[in-house]
Amino acid sequence: MMKQLGCLLLALALAGSLSGCGSSGPAEGQTFAMDTVMNFSAYGEKGEDAITAARERIYQLEAELSRTREDSEVSQLNQAGGEMTAVGDDVWKLLTSAKTYSAATGDAFDITVAPVVSAWGFTTDTYQVPSQAELDTLLQLVDDSRIQLEQRSDGCYAALGQGQSIDLGGIAKGYASDCVAEIFAQYGVESGMISLGGNVYVSGAKPDGSAWRVGVQAPQDSSAAVGILDLTDAYAVTSGGYQRYFEQDGKRYHHIIDPATGYPAESGLLQVTVVAGADAAREDDGNPAGTGTMCDAFSTALFVMGEEKALDFWRSGAYEFDLILVTDDGRVLVTDGLADRFTPMDGSEYSYETVS
Repeated sequence: MMKQLGCLLLALALAGSLSGCGSSGPAEGQTFAMDTVMNFSAYGEKGEDAITAARERIYQLEAELSRTREDSEVSQLNQAGGEMTAVGDDVWKLLTSAKTYSAATGDAFDITVAPVVSAWGFTTDTYQVPSQAELDTLLQLVDDSRIQLEQRSDGCYAALGQGQSIDLGGIAKGYASDCVAEIFAQYGVESGMISLGGNVYVSGAKPDGSAWRVGVQAPQDSSAAVGILDLTDAYAVTSGGYQRYFEQDGKRYHHIIDPATGYPAESGLLQVTVVAGADAAREDDGNPAGTGTMCDAFSTALFVMGEEKALDFWRSGAYEFDLILVTDDGRVLVTDGLADRFTPMDGSEYSYETVS
């Protein structure tokens, strides 16, 4: 048995010096939260203060959203046995957004898959292959339409269906990136980058006016990239089956569970990267959380859906985003909105296609 934890996007300032910013470089910081290493870079007079505030906000979110902490809001909701429970603004926004994106993707993203995830051992790192009988029983609990949400005069309330539990791990880091983006704006950081595991947000351009360069990690080699993205005021979120997995009887089982089958998704994709402009998500579309949250949910859902359905969803134009798909037969598919912002790696063993 083994497990691999990796940073899905390599947020690297890969090109040149930052001319025009004088002798002062960015404020920089790093922390470990939400089971991943997080890096921050911020230019401006209040860059250090922004990073300090960002750290504190992420620790607050971890305390609220972790389902392995008994005192978190999510744990209290899971333990409420279907009773209406008061929830804070963060949990409310995430529940509302999660239900929106579940409906949009035909339930390929569903936060009520939590009991199934636990049955595989991904919550506690005690891995096992559940019996089909156990999965059949647990799959009856996977249905986020049973989540009830109410806004009352004294606050927001939520209730799960009887026996249900939720896991926000597929959306929480995206939401954290939205929260850090708000903090950057509050502190006047017009040029900066954050990398929260596989979730990257870049504020503005670099101080010299050039785009930030973000390496998209190769799925089977954490030290390599499939290509480089040039980004300005944008989010890029990657999901892949190599992030967490275990092996049993010669077969590998990864952590991205298909809510329809209860098994790790076998979609023909090794990795999905969703890229969107900072203002792509809109509250009137049912996402009060932000663009990072949207990208996080879609990167998981489209991995489950597979190449054909993922591209059909992108082509539908229902949401504003672009894609980089890495397939298990060695292809890298880049949607045409990224054609002038994505550079394949020289010497790569992958074949590259632009998709219209």
